[in-house]
Amino acid sequence: MDILVSTQWLSGVLDADGLRILDATWFLPGTDRNARDEFEAAHIPGAAFFDLDGVSETEAPVAGKLPPDHKFASRMRALGIGDGDRIVVYDNSPLRTAARAWFLLKAYGVREVAVLDGGLEKWKAEGRPLETGPAAPGQGHFTAALERERVVDKGEMMALLGASGRQIVDARGPARFAGEEPEPRPGMAAGHIPGARNVPYSSLYNPDGTFKRGEALRAAFEGAGVDPSRPIVATCGSGVTASALVFAAQLLGNEDVRLYDGSWAEWGADPATPKATGRA
Repeated sequence: MDILVSTQWLSGVLDADGLRILDATWFLPGTDRNARDEFEAAHIPGAAFFDLDGVSETEAPVAGKLPPDHKFASRMRALGIGDGDRIVVYDNSPLRTAARAWFLLKAYGVREVAVLDGGLEKWKAEGRPLETGPAAPGQGHFTAALERERVVDKGEMMALLGASGRQIVDARGPARFAGEEPEPRPGMAAGHIPGARNVPYSSLYNPDGTFKRGEALRAAFEGAGVDPSRPIVATCGSGVTASALVFAAQLLGNEDVRLYDGSWAEWGADPATPKATGRA
C-alpha cells in the first residue's frame, strides 16, 4: 500500500480484511466546529474516530507531546486496531490533520499506514457512500513502541542551532513565523526558532485538498530555501501541521525527517530559548 491512496482505490477495498479506516479530523481549540460531532454526522463507512487530543501526553506542560507507549496502545486497541492491520487515515479539517495521525501511527510502529488524498471533502464531492452515528469498532490487540529516532526534543533542537547538518523547517503560516501576529496560546512569545525556514503546510496542497506531487511539491520546499532531499527537522505550533512536512518530504523520497515534539508550544513558552522574528 502506498503512503498516499486515492478515493477510487479506497472505495474498492472498503470491506478488505485487515484494513482499518480512521477519521483524524481535528480543529484548533476555540473554533466553532466539533470533530466528533461531525464524524457522527457523516463518515466513510467502517471508519472509527481517531481523537488526536486523546493520544497526547496530558501530563506534559505543553500541548501535543507524544504519549507513553501504553497510552497510545490503549487508544488504538479501543479503535479496533490490531498488530499487522493496514490503516488509512483521512480528515475534514483545514489543518489537514490526517498527516498527524499518519505520523503518530508510523512513530509507534505501524508498518502500513496511508493518507487518503483529498480526505472526506473529496470523498463527498464524488458522491461516495457515507455512514452516520458513532462507530463501534470492537477491541484490537495493538503493541506500541515509539521509534525515538523519528522525533527530537528541546535539548536536541538547541544543539541544532547554527549546525549545518539538518534543516529546521516551520509549517506555520508566514505571519506567525515572522512574529507579525500573536500566538493563539496565552503567554507565548511570537517568532520562530533561529535559522528555521518557513514552508507553510498549506503550500503542500492543491486547492482541492489533495497533495501536490513531483516538481510542484518540490518547489514548495525549494521556494523557501529548503532542500527536500537533505535531513530535516519539522516544527510548527504543537506538532500537528509539521506532520504534513514529514509526510510531504517522504512523498519526495526523503525518510530522514524528524519532528520536534513540543514545537513552538514548548520553545515559545520558554524564556531561555532564543527566538527570531522576520521572514526568512
